[in-house]
Amino acid sequence: MHPPKNALTKNIGGMQRVSMQLAEELEKVDDVNLLQLTNETSWRFIGLKSFWFLFKTFLTLPRLIRKHNIDIVLFSSMVTGSLAWFIRMRVNIPMVSITHGHDVTFSPAIYQWLVKRVFGALDGVISVSSATKEQCLIRGLSPDKGVVLPNGFVPGQIENEYDKSESRQYLNEHFNLRLNGEHLLLTVGRLIKRKGHSWFISEVLPKIKSPVVYMIIGDGPEATSIQSVINQSTSGRRILNVGRQPDEVLKRAYSAASLFVMPNIQVQGDMEGFGVVLLEANVANTPAVASDLEGIRDVIKPGVNGYRIPAMDSDAFAGKIDEILENELGALSESCRKYVYDTFRWDVVAQRYVEYLQDVITRNRN
Repeated sequence: MHPPKNALTKNIGGMQRVSMQLAEELEKVDDVNLLQLTNETSWRFIGLKSFWFLFKTFLTLPRLIRKHNIDIVLFSSMVTGSLAWFIRMRVNIPMVSITHGHDVTFSPAIYQWLVKRVFGALDGVISVSSATKEQCLIRGLSPDKGVVLPNGFVPGQIENEYDKSESRQYLNEHFNLRLNGEHLLLTVGRLIKRKGHSWFISEVLPKIKSPVVYMIIGDGPEATSIQSVINQSTSGRRILNVGRQPDEVLKRAYSAASLFVMPNIQVQGDMEGFGVVLLEANVANTPAVASDLEGIRDVIKPGVNGYRIPAMDSDAFAGKIDEILENELGALSESCRKYVYDTFRWDVVAQRYVEYLQDVITRNRN
């Protein structure tokens, strides 16, 4: 399921963007012929269009498999992967689904009932993080079916060569930011409860000793609530909630920031499956300070591309931010970019996908 063409995609959540990037990279692999079935929709119509897409795919997928002599089906999430249970008796090739986190933990009882049965119908499950795989195992996934393969990034698509000082000047003019010797702390992503924006504003910002400005980029259901917390803040810090932004502005913000902060909190029935925005920040030489939760653990290597902090420990969050800004910023800014390039490029990750899918095909034939 993809966002519409020409939509603002960089700051509305990673799952749909990841599916597009993976498909593009798989098409480049020798001996891989990819037939894509995609649903392009906006958030506004996602419910209606997703239902129609699933129904249409339920009717046509078995026929397409026979027509094109398909070897394996890869579902981009458990939303589409749920079809495996409904078509299992009509399909005699292996089916594999990617799991991202919330598509596994989504709490309605009927959905959780279905998840367990879908795991039984699938021949393989690719989890984007160890935390996501653990949630799959809790729900009955057979350990021999599961593997952890991280999300990745396409260097050419999120390449960020903007100079930090020039980017700071750009933001000064674009948002009347007036960064005068202050460090920019940046958060990017959907404005939802588990991202911890309100907690960070209320509990962490007042304890940071370094001169900082906090910028939030993104939109979502918590936007009004977060703005209310900003209006009531007594931290003395300048806080900007600027909503969704075009790619040019987003890249400038990543580059201008001294630190990327991801202060997630635990929310029942929701989780951070991976955190693609961490990679996007690191590519811009911006290290991260993030909660030691869920899929974030698979992205941040402490002391290399950032640090993980116990969730909701405001003293530790503020203390680490001050420590980095005072002593470690230069070294971390250099090491974070190299680490993500060596570890999370899609050409590297896609090859691991191909190897796993080939293994599933072989096991199924035997």
